[in-house]
Amino acid sequence: MLYEDLGISIDKDGLWHYHGSPIRRKELVCLFAHALTRDSNGRYWLVTPAEMGPIDVADAPLLAVEMYVAGAGNQQVISLRTNVDEIVDLSEQHPLRFGRNAETGEVVPYLQLDNRIEAKVSRSVFYALAEIAIEGEVDGRPCLGVRSEGCFFPLGYLDEGS
Repeated sequence: MLYEDLGISIDKDGLWHYHGSPIRRKELVCLFAHALTRDSNGRYWLVTPAEMGPIDVADAPLLAVEMYVAGAGNQQVISLRTNVDEIVDLSEQHPLRFGRNAETGEVVPYLQLDNRIEAKVSRSVFYALAEIAIEGEVDGRPCLGVRSEGCFFPLGYLDEGS
């Protein structure tokens, strides 16, 4: 059954709401998150075998809240844990993307998950990534970035403003 409005929304801080009230049970948020998908138009949907309905998402539906590092050099693997306890390795299939906050102009990092879903990288996780950043080059531009699963992910370019 297709519903017009499930009354579920996710605010810019990744907090889930039902008819305006925060959903405080993590288990319920985790259940909903596993049924979340995004269509080619960018609209989010909660899809179960019996029903489906749209979800209003202010920014990203999930947050990357913790980082783990294993190995070193080209063998290094960086794993990020989301607020729904999904652990994803930063990789070619799960890269970082940077966007801009429309209100502040601030650069915002996102981790690509599955089903066109992204997790906004929390400030503390971004700072942890910055702590292990190394110098590199992308498209001839010097940058600082991190290496995971043999891929290099730029965090910021050293020639910004020049």
